[in-house]
Amino acid sequence: MKYKDYYAVLGVPRRASDDEIKKAFRKLARQYHPDVSKGGVAEEKFKEINEAYEVLGEPEKRKRYDNFGANWKSGDDFRPPPGWHSASYGRGGGESPFGDGDFSDFFEAFFGGSGRASRGHVFRENGADHEATVELSLEDVAHGVRKEIGLRGDERHGHGGGTRQFQINIPAGTTEGARIRLAGQGGAGRGGGAAGDLYLRVHIRPHPVFRVEGHDLSADLPITPWEAMLGAKVPFTLLDGRNVMVTVPAGTSSGAQLKLRGKGLPKGGGGEPGDLILRLMIHVPKHLTMREHEAIEAWKNVSTFNPRVQADRS
Repeated sequence: MKYKDYYAVLGVPRRASDDEIKKAFRKLARQYHPDVSKGGVAEEKFKEINEAYEVLGEPEKRKRYDNFGANWKSGDDFRPPPGWHSASYGRGGGESPFGDGDFSDFFEAFFGGSGRASRGHVFRENGADHEATVELSLEDVAHGVRKEIGLRGDERHGHGGGTRQFQINIPAGTTEGARIRLAGQGGAGRGGGAAGDLYLRVHIRPHPVFRVEGHDLSADLPITPWEAMLGAKVPFTLLDGRNVMVTVPAGTSSGAQLKLRGKGLPKGGGGEPGDLILRLMIHVPKHLTMREHEAIEAWKNVSTFNPRVQADRS
């Protein structure tokens, strides 16, 4: 039978440490895993990788493999050393827990008997974690909501599949980019390994009025030129629909900001809510009546204000 160089299969040198062998195996197992790679070549490669790690991943088996002699390292056909065949189950001595053909004749001849005694398990591999995006309204994250979402198989696992429904709880104050964990809803485990988790990354849809900055909200508040000059109290509607009166100081310039403390998004654990930042934007009418035009002309004639040379009065 043909010698199999398990070190070459895993792409590691013979002096590789146990940790290096384990890392190489995990990398290749992920690459050729049936959930990732399709086709007969990938399946055979995955079996070969598992067989190599079954030997090199156990110190006693690796020691015996390394001590089989120079003929093993040559890659030539050879006969097993005396006594090894009798220690093997062979092809007729029992059913492999991996199924027929999962281990080569080479493995069965030299590790079949003792291998089965110590390998009463299929290689256990936990399922991979997966991630998908869930879009929420600003109202959803402000008040909290229980929401049903449907994810296609390719959104959950990276490949095709039917749509699956999930009931998820959105805590009040969830922020942009937050991840919601659904335990056990990721990739399936292998050989009895635990299923991975599904993480839903939150994306907040744009709002027509409010902008989101962490737990703070910001918005524009339009004001008239005379409200800016003389000062005023103007109404503003909060996200929850309540109206508040905002005090605009006399002499306010366009772009000035007012902070309404605690009027932003709530924080988990009973923390103080974020703030609402209002940017005051002076709007001017596009069309003037005759009386408005006359009044502004009269004001212009008596005013000495020039913002380009009198910045202190701005």
